[in-house]
Amino acid sequence: MPALSPLLSALYRLAHALAHPLALLALACGVGASLAPVPALAQATPAAAAARAKAVDEYRIGPGDAIRITVYQNADLSLETRVTEAGVISFPLVGAVQVGGLTVGQAQDAIANALRSGQLIKDPHVNIVVVNVRANQVNVLGQVAKPGRIPLDVANMRLTEVLAMAGGVVAGAGSDTIVVLGQRGGQPWRQEVELPRLFAQGGAALDIVLAPGDSIWVDRAPMIYVYGEVQKPGIQRLERGMTVMQALAASGGVTQRGTTKGLRVTRHDPDGQVHTYEPAMEDKLEDGDVMYLKESLF
Repeated sequence: MPALSPLLSALYRLAHALAHPLALLALACGVGASLAPVPALAQATPAAAAARAKAVDEYRIGPGDAIRITVYQNADLSLETRVTEAGVISFPLVGAVQVGGLTVGQAQDAIANALRSGQLIKDPHVNIVVVNVRANQVNVLGQVAKPGRIPLDVANMRLTEVLAMAGGVVAGAGSDTIVVLGQRGGQPWRQEVELPRLFAQGGAALDIVLAPGDSIWVDRAPMIYVYGEVQKPGIQRLERGMTVMQALAASGGVTQRGTTKGLRVTRHDPDGQVHTYEPAMEDKLEDGDVMYLKESLF
């Protein structure tokens, strides 16, 4: 058996060389270097970081939420109940269990610990499903397809996600400016978000994280009124930065009997006064402006 020692030594050096590229180089050069394999801890770090991130983002149960509880191999303990305003549920054989403010995983552990400490089940396996979210909701109002209360059924939901759940802004009727009201740190809070900027390059930071109780208001789009000798008189959506010339183009242009000479715009000032003036074609229009084109005399 002693004759096998050189062979075992060579195999040992080869195994270490395959585990570390530098050792393989040393082996090829005839150097008897022995380097330890790469620690397994470095490979486990990304998985641990992902687990921590998931724990932070889990939904937290709140008052009014309806939850379904099942205990493995104990069908008689299955229960569907609603969390009280105090964040408590009543569970069979256990009594009151505080679940408000806990993640689903923490609530499962709380019920399992109560069953275990009461010596009711030796090794309980509890599963909870949030059936209906009532506690963590936001209000979406104004020019959206489906206004109403929207549940924040996952943590860290953003403005665009809630708007999508509300059916989006009504095309041609909704404003580009979204107003969000709520509380942050116990103080009233208000934020205006410009949708075009939100979807522009670098605008992801404007997609704010919503909090329970926030209210989202989508105002009507700004409008102008065009009448007189144009092809399509009526109400128009005022696009951002729209000029008199662009408004005329959107109205189909001037009729054969019309003229741009003497074109008039009537505007209400912030103080409520009404003013009528003759604009240049490059002048920008404002919400509520009334533009009139008269008939040509010749």
